[in-house]
Amino acid sequence: MLKNRVRFGTALLTLLLSVAVITVTSASALSQETKSSQNIVREVRHQLLLLPYYTVFDNLAFKVDGDHVTLEGQVTNPTLKHDAEAAVKSIEGISGVTNNIEVLPPAPMDDQLRRALYRAIYGDPTLSKYGWSSMPSIHIIVKNGHVFLEGVVDSEADKNLAGLRANSVPNVFEVKNNLVVKSNR
Repeated sequence: MLKNRVRFGTALLTLLLSVAVITVTSASALSQETKSSQNIVREVRHQLLLLPYYTVFDNLAFKVDGDHVTLEGQVTNPTLKHDAEAAVKSIEGISGVTNNIEVLPPAPMDDQLRRALYRAIYGDPTLSKYGWSSMPSIHIIVKNGHVFLEGVVDSEADKNLAGLRANSVPNVFEVKNNLVVKSNR
């Protein structure tokens, strides 16, 4: 009877230790995979921000799925689309890149609107702080007179003000305010 209890206790202890080792190993592998994914996201963001022709009138976004990156957004310069793809492909750990970046059609009226929108938004004393960095956080996308505001702002009030300033520019057909309010962490 005592031998059976000892055997049962030993078997139970062995089972519990095996489950603990498997759980720790799985958690460690998952943590390492998450860290690797975070490094890829950080490196992709860094490479895109370093592109020489990336301006406030372009919007570059990306999705990372394992070791595959999908590029999205809109650009005014066709060279930027290809440069973005080449920069991301050169990152270690990336096996493939899907380039869904849209090249905006050249239009003198859209260029005129871009300049007017830039002055209206970044000329506002409250919103001017978003233009101080090397890459302003409010991106102004204009396609055939339709305006899309992309990026990140500090508050809902700044988001609404940017939308109002963009709507005040003559010859704008519509404004889609896609600005995201930064969460307080």
